[in-house]
Amino acid sequence: MTLDTKRAVILLSGGLDSSTTLAIATRQDGYACTALSFRYGQRHTVELERAALIAQQFGADHRVIDINLGSFGGSALTDETVAVPTHGTDEGVIPPTYVPGRNTVFIAVGLSLAEVIGAERVYLGINAVDYSGYPDCRPDYLEAYQRLADLATKAGLEGRGPRLWAPLATMTKTDIVRTALDLGVPIELTWSCYQGLEEPCGVCDSCRIRDRALIEAGAPDLATRHAQRQQAQVR
Repeated sequence: MTLDTKRAVILLSGGLDSSTTLAIATRQDGYACTALSFRYGQRHTVELERAALIAQQFGADHRVIDINLGSFGGSALTDETVAVPTHGTDEGVIPPTYVPGRNTVFIAVGLSLAEVIGAERVYLGINAVDYSGYPDCRPDYLEAYQRLADLATKAGLEGRGPRLWAPLATMTKTDIVRTALDLGVPIELTWSCYQGLEEPCGVCDSCRIRDRALIEAGAPDLATRHAQRQQAQVR
């Protein structure tokens, strides 16, 4: 990379949203990206394996950081004694898959790396439309965090702090799938399921939202087998 290369950090989970965000950062916005993933005590590490593959597809450097939020428990994603919901959650209720402080911690690390490598942006796959009700996926949360970042970093005080960039924030999941298809995201490599089985379960919140979007976007072959069977029954 040359001195005038545009650099960005991307928080990459290996899921559909963050992988699409990486595609936007590299193929649409022209950034050289460092992908940042976290081993945070989650239920499974399939997503980290997929994140490495996705980063490679887009020519991004990939780093995995260990921050064991799972030692606290408090979430179905970090505590195996808490069941992952498979029948949806009530509207307005934050589901047990919410991991307390996860985005707040991850963004802080992303900003730290961005300041060190001179990155202009920290890309996030946050979505506030078809999401699971997490409080740290909302635009007002991101706006508040940007104000904090500008106050808390040397780069921010000098007026050159990295911008928190969430291009999917107000998109529907179906539009995200369409964007992924347009930008050549290898959706079959991404992993969004909350479970760490050999195949996505098709019944957790994340799978059901993803499957519905894939079918609506005209890519039912990429949905889970569970969703494909249900679609066949409807026909």
